[in-house]
Amino acid sequence: MSIGPRLDMRHSQQLVMTPQLRQAIKLLQSSNLEVTTFVEEELERNPLLERDERTTPGPDAGRTSDPLPAPAAAPDTAAAASSDVLPSENAAPLDTEWDNVYDSGAAPIGRGGRADFDDDLSGIDAMAAPEKNLREHIGEQVRLTFTEPRDRMIAANLLALVDGAGRIAIQDATIAAALGCADTVVTAVRQRMQRFDPVGMFCADLRECLMVQLQDRNRFDPAMAALLDNLDLLARRDLRGLQRICGVDAEDIAEMVAELKRLDPKPGASFDAPPAITLVPDVLMRRGPADDWIVELNPETLPRVLINRGFHARAVVGAKSRDEKAWVAERFQTASWLVKSLEQRANTILKVSSEIVRRQDGFFRHGVAHLRPLILRDVAEEVGMHESTVSRVTSNKAIATPRGTFELKYFFTTAIAGTMGGESVSAEAVRHRIKAMVEAEAAAEILSDDAIVERLRTEGVDIARRTVAKYRDALRIPSSVQRKREKAVPA
Repeated sequence: MSIGPRLDMRHSQQLVMTPQLRQAIKLLQSSNLEVTTFVEEELERNPLLERDERTTPGPDAGRTSDPLPAPAAAPDTAAAASSDVLPSENAAPLDTEWDNVYDSGAAPIGRGGRADFDDDLSGIDAMAAPEKNLREHIGEQVRLTFTEPRDRMIAANLLALVDGAGRIAIQDATIAAALGCADTVVTAVRQRMQRFDPVGMFCADLRECLMVQLQDRNRFDPAMAALLDNLDLLARRDLRGLQRICGVDAEDIAEMVAELKRLDPKPGASFDAPPAITLVPDVLMRRGPADDWIVELNPETLPRVLINRGFHARAVVGAKSRDEKAWVAERFQTASWLVKSLEQRANTILKVSSEIVRRQDGFFRHGVAHLRPLILRDVAEEVGMHESTVSRVTSNKAIATPRGTFELKYFFTTAIAGTMGGESVSAEAVRHRIKAMVEAEAAAEILSDDAIVERLRTEGVDIARRTVAKYRDALRIPSSVQRKREKAVPA
């Protein structure tokens, strides 16, 4: 046996993650806002790409009107004088003379009051005063309330220390030591600032915040003070214990709790709250003429781009060096891959959404109680894709249905076995049933977790007690003991 070098041929298959494949995967799992942002960046980088601004022709696009409409009679001054309605500017009489019209010599004014006759009215938005944030709003009140420079400096320091909820966790003594003044001066400034709008800011904790708001409404009394001192009992819904501590009856404690609910526990957070982001659905769903479902992509969320092949041809001809030709070829390949990836993304979303709608037909027709168990493997096997692909498609995507807008992930729920080998039930449907049971229970018949298990088993759902407790905690439903205390007091 000799040892020496030799040449061998070996065949193997290997999957390589090319940049184009990474791009397609990233676009598939991105939301419509992220895809729009990415496409806008590519439009700026790639000169061969351009936005497709073509509109879909309507149903009356091929229909034409009478090519030769009857000419309208030319208006004259006599007809305008006998009429009770003044003619419009475009329909002025043709025989009117404007020689004796007074001209003040002022500059002509166009539409919107602009002297340059520009139709752009965007300047009106700039004339509106911008909205003030919380610190600007408090700063104005500081300047109007405090006249001494010392008090204004302390107020500015307190405003800098306030958190997003409107609280100050630092003690007055610490602030006074840092500013070199007495504790009583800082306390006096902070107490005056607690009555600023919104009321209840610059407090140390929740109790003080609620107390200041009650004092501002003239609703703070010894019973309310005792209630604020025992907020932990209120969190546990021990209303009977609060009755004994506050010395009131059930009706009074219910009114006191309702008064606390009308207060703002975080006055600073509600002032600068950002506007709620509207969830734009990627898929639209509506009922068809044959009582079926029509699923289509939302055209507002589909970025449409085209390749400017005319500009590409001119760039290829005009390229002089090898580097210029390589750059044009690379830009053309990138543009082609982007257009192909967007088209593949749209087709994949539509295919997966259609399969989800087909399997959850009972939910769309009858409600959440008829939601069927569904996993990624079921949809993947039906559409001929991998589970990871279906997972990417359903991430950050929403569908607008007759029952509301839902994320596509909402329709994938685990299965709970049925009793006596019956049909399995969706976990979401079970949670909905538990919530309905608790809402319908009477004050004298509070359902325990064991009682809920027995009712669900009579309905054909084989579920354990710990599962009911887990679903109840996820729905933020108190335990049977807490619900008994809460519902027994108003009675």
